[in-house]
This record gives sequence, structure tokens and C-alpha cells, in this order.
Amino acid sequence: MKLNYRRTFFVGLAFMSICAFWQMYDNIIPLILDNTFHMGETVTGIIMALDNVLALFLLPIFGSLSDRVNTRLGKRTPFIVVGTALAVLFMVLIPIADQLADLRLFFVLLGGVLLSMSCYRSPAVALMPDVTPKPLRSKANAVINLMGSVGGVYTLIMIKLLVKKIDKPDYMLLFISVAELMVLAAMLLLATIRENKLREEKQVQEAREGQEEADEETETDARGHRGLSAPVRKSLIFILASVVLWFMAYNAVTTAFSRYAVHVWGLEGGSFANCLLVATAAAMVSYIPIGMISGRIGRKRTILAGITLMTFSYFCGFLFREYSAVINAVFAVTGIGWAAINVNSYPMVVEMSKNSNVGKYTGLYYTFSMAAQIITPVLSGFFLEHVSYRTLFPYAMLFSVASFCTMLAVKHGDARPEKKESVLEHFDIED
Repeated sequence: MKLNYRRTFFVGLAFMSICAFWQMYDNIIPLILDNTFHMGETVTGIIMALDNVLALFLLPIFGSLSDRVNTRLGKRTPFIVVGTALAVLFMVLIPIADQLADLRLFFVLLGGVLLSMSCYRSPAVALMPDVTPKPLRSKANAVINLMGSVGGVYTLIMIKLLVKKIDKPDYMLLFISVAELMVLAAMLLLATIRENKLREEKQVQEAREGQEEADEETETDARGHRGLSAPVRKSLIFILASVVLWFMAYNAVTTAFSRYAVHVWGLEGGSFANCLLVATAAAMVSYIPIGMISGRIGRKRTILAGITLMTFSYFCGFLFREYSAVINAVFAVTGIGWAAINVNSYPMVVEMSKNSNVGKYTGLYYTFSMAAQIITPVLSGFFLEHVSYRTLFPYAMLFSVASFCTMLAVKHGDARPEKKESVLEHFDIED
């Protein structure tokens, strides 16, 4: 059983557009709130958490809804196309509200774009396990995350090129450039991915290779309903707790980093994007190797190694009182660590699902990750404003260590590796 890398590339286009948008959102919206509307760190943290409040409710709904939808385009594709179109429509108007300093219009447009993104995020992510056999999902998720990094790098480059080093930049060209990428990604996915056909092919492939859903992961209750067995349910709870904790750490840093770089390290304009570019580039080059490593040593061990790297990078970040080129090496470690976590955590969750409810488990995964991202901008923002900006990295370290502890208790969700007839099979790539 071999992964079709070319097909997975096209499946990942939707995730690429999502990551391009959120890279812009996390870095630019806080600057607009600060420079244009003069809001404090705590209020900014609350506003930055609003997208996660919406996602907490909407992602499970749209994930489950896409499980039940059956159209000529498939289950997930209609949500991707409609969601992208609506998001682009709202987002290109946000810079106008910024230039007008119209807070009411800004919030209306921001609400519209966040609702639009929420309606297609779970379906877009669920598309990968829909068309990928279970043993190959870490490798496939490595490709998907690589595509996401491409989207993030694109946005960071656009920030660096298009955001002027002035007190009040005009972000219109930046927003248009990201919107163009999102439209192009949706059009290419629509043209290349035949969702219904690929889902059927995947089911046939799993049956042929003897990789059908494992009965030992489910049990039947007194009414004849099948659900997760107690050990698997316990593992699911612990991995979802781990997801909350490492997102509490990571999202605090990503949400506050543009402001941290300005206030602590004295960086100007879009120059803070250099560190993020290094982290993203390091993640990009490590995604595929990490996918292969996960198949050899297991998803859990790879995640624990990633958490260790992330904790180390947070500690090192705290040591710098001013910007230095050495910081780029720290961010490279951050990128590799996050790649190790990201490639394997979502596949571990959906490994416990059935083919008929992948969207539901995708929504469940995002419910917990978004819950963390609701709390952490507000909580970390409080410390930034009322204690010191220097609390950012110790805050991240604390939650990162906690996620390592909960991850140790996870016993299910690792892929069942296939036996290879020769070492060369590990390098086979389907056309």
C-alpha cells in the first residue's frame, strides 16, 4: 500500500489556503487593533479569541454535517468551494475598514470572514482521511502540513514585501494577494479531485490490503449501539487533553509574537516575519521525513520528541533580551518540533473513528484545539499587559511540559505499520 503523493498534494490545496489566511489573521489583525483602534493587550486577546469561540461551536457542526451530505461533488468539496468564496468576499473589504478607522464595519467584516472560514475548515481537513487508508495517514498528513506551510510562507513573504515600515500601513495589497491564493487553490482542487471516486477507491484498497476498521477498538452497549471501547476512549480523552495543552503554549506565542518582537526586541514593520519564515521553512523540510519516521517509531514517540523540542525552544526564546541572528536557530527548532506534533496528532484522533464519521472526529479535534485558542490569547494577553511581555515564553513552557505528561498516557491511535518486503519500498512513490 503506497501513498499517492501527487493526489495528496491536490487534496492539501484547501489546507494551504486556510493556513495562508490564518497566518495573515494572526499577524495583521492584532496590529490593526493596536495601531488603528488603540486597544490594550487584554482586549486584543479577547478579540483574537473570537474566531476560536465561533469555531468551538461551528467546526463540529459543519464536520458532522459534511458526514451526512452526499452531492455530485462529494461530501467535503461543496463546503470548501462555498466557504472560500464567502471568506474572500469579506476579507478583501477589511483593509477599507482599517483605513476608514470604522470599528463597526471592521467587526461586521471580521465576523463575516470568520463565519465563512469556520464553515469549511473541518470538511477541508476531513477530506484527507476520507481518501487515504489509515496506515498512510501520517505520511499524507505530512504532505498536507507541507502544503499548509507553503500557504504560511506565501503570506509571510507577502507581509515582508507589502507591509511598509510606517505607523499606519495600508494592508489592501496584502489581503488581495492572500485572497488570490485562496481562490486559485479552491479552483485547482475542484478541477483535480473527484471526491466520490477517490473515497470508493480507498475503501477497495483497504479491503484488499486487509486494513479494514478494527473491531477491537469498538464495543456494543446494551441497546446494540457500537462505540469506543473503554481503553480507546481513555486514550482519546488524553490525546485531546494534550491537544489543548500544546495549543495553549503554541498559540500564545504565535498570536502575540508580532507584538512581542516589536516591544521586546524592537523590530519594525514586517521584519518580525523573518523568524516565522525560518520556523515555517524548518517545518516544511521536516514534514516528509517526520511522516516516514512516524511509520517506523510510531506516532506517539514522534509527538513526544516534538514536544521536547518545542519546550526547549520556548526556554531558549526566553533567554534573548534583544534580537540576535541566533534566534533564527531557535525558531528552526520550533518549526521541527511543531511539525512532529502536527503530522501525527490529527491522524491519531481519526484513527479511532470509522469511515462514516471522520468529519465528526475532525470537528472533535478542532473543538479541543479551538478551546485552547479561546483561552490562551486572553490569559497570555493578561500577563503580557499586567506583568511583562517577558512572561510569554515561560507561559508556553509550562503548558508544553503539561502536554508531555498527558501524552504519556495515550495508548491507542498509532498506525499499524505494514511489513515491507524490502528497504527500497519505503521510498516508493505512486504516480
